Amino acid sequence: MIPDPAPSPASPVRRAPSCGSNVRAIALRELRDAVSSRWFCLYTIAFVALGLAVSFVSAAGTGGAGLSGFGRTTAGLVNLVLLVVPLMALTAGAAAIAADRERGMLAYLLAQPVARVEVLLGKYLGLGGALLAAIALGLGAAAVILALHNAHAAPASILWLAALAFLLALAMLSAGFLISSFARRASVAVGTAIFVWLSLVFVSDLALMAGAVALRIRIEDLFALALANPLQVFKMWSLHAIDANLDVLGPAGLYALEEFGSRLHALFGACLLAWIVLPLLAAAAVLARRSPL
Repeated sequence: MIPDPAPSPASPVRRAPSCGSNVRAIALRELRDAVSSRWFCLYTIAFVALGLAVSFVSAAGTGGAGLSGFGRTTAGLVNLVLLVVPLMALTAGAAAIAADRERGMLAYLLAQPVARVEVLLGKYLGLGGALLAAIALGLGAAAVILALHNAHAAPASILWLAALAFLLALAMLSAGFLISSFARRASVAVGTAIFVWLSLVFVSDLALMAGAVALRIRIEDLFALALANPLQVFKMWSLHAIDANLDVLGPAGLYALEEFGSRLHALFGACLLAWIVLPLLAAAAVLARRSPL
């Protein structure tokens, strides 16, 4: 009787990478590329420099000397965030997918054992981390220098502003990803993103003021139109969070305080959350149907 051959040692079973590991690997790669790129350095340096300039200007306007305190500086930093952060996030998101599609990297990436939604989430989380770093460096540098110059510190207002600026950045990043999912060339995507930024920053304000005067829009309708613009939501929420009166926004601000009161935080949060989630879901749907080439 021939004895049975000795069982060979079991060969290791290769497992496909899990969804979490795929997303984490893509996010780390995107974060590393973003931090090492020129746009991150330029935007961060500009953000820090302009934040310090706002401090000097606000101090001079109130008759003080040197750098102003957190309370007087925050209002100026709100306007600075409105200009820099949406532009930073929109252009970064707009180039995320379109640039890879133009270079052929998207087709190569999707040829690996990775789902399209994993690519989208990985890129989104990586760029979100880079934007968080830029916001933290910009506002953190201003806060540290203000503290070193013995300004009357109110760190809660800076923390609130940083948190709301990050939510605004995520909302604009989602919009940039939606633009990028349609575009085949990075230049077209970035150009469209800049046009959207200009529309949100300038055209929307002018249109609201002109409509309120010429068309006699009701106050509740004017407030509803303001809620449709994430930049207006950020502005109103920032002023409300630092205990500033919303009457600086005119009748719409007074209407918001009287009508919603303590529910304003939940209302503003829901609006920004919708701007974060809905464009990202739309970008995932478009990316699932379009060719990677």
